[in-house]
Amino acid sequence: MPRLLVRRPSPHLADGELTHLDRVPVDPALARRQWDAYIEVYRTRGWQIIEVDPVDDQPDGVFVEDAVVVFGDLAVLCRAGAESRRGEAASVAAAVAASGLETTAIEAPGTLDGGDVLKVDRKVYVGASSRTNAAGIAQLRAALGPRGWTVVEVPVTRVLHLKSGVTALPDGTVVGFAPLVDDPEAFGRFLGIPEEHGTAVVVLDAGTVLMSADAPATAALYRDRGLEVVTAEVTEFEKLEGCVTCLSVRIRD
Repeated sequence: MPRLLVRRPSPHLADGELTHLDRVPVDPALARRQWDAYIEVYRTRGWQIIEVDPVDDQPDGVFVEDAVVVFGDLAVLCRAGAESRRGEAASVAAAVAASGLETTAIEAPGTLDGGDVLKVDRKVYVGASSRTNAAGIAQLRAALGPRGWTVVEVPVTRVLHLKSGVTALPDGTVVGFAPLVDDPEAFGRFLGIPEEHGTAVVVLDAGTVLMSADAPATAALYRDRGLEVVTAEVTEFEKLEGCVTCLSVRIRD
């Protein structure tokens, strides 16, 4: 059974870090309802939901993907690029330890946010962003190389994280909204899409993706490619540079 690590939104969600967007009002109650509905998408498809202990004093704690990345049976515990987010790490590490996965960790001076890591087959694209530095990328490459993964560094300057600009469909095609992508040619197969909020997709299975409800034209494009598309309202998280990938860590057994 696939497992899903999630953490409920902090009541201080509206105070989360921002880098590329202007701050606008966030509705914490609506965010919680959207988070509950997001989790239900997975629950109804047979995923086991594992809630990481809440950290209500950490506004960005709901974006649990940034704290750990899973590569098969190896979990890489990240070191946040934003110092304000480092208080999220201990509770995620505890949840990962309980999962039975082997673990390794990014150490200072390295920084790595999980949102900068995109896996496509055995290739790992890593965004060199304001949150992920060269030392963090080098440590990730050292951890993954012996396991047969190839790490490719790509520039990220137009969005917060790599996966704010690109993700991948089940067939390995990398998709993104071109104005937000520094170098589309860095990816083997790139498909430009018509809407910013259509960039983030979660692969639920070989024929199904989960994406924001705020990108209907992109959803139609994916359906035309033969995919089943499941949508979720994530407006309150998008206001904080979040998306459907940020809200969970997927562990596929």
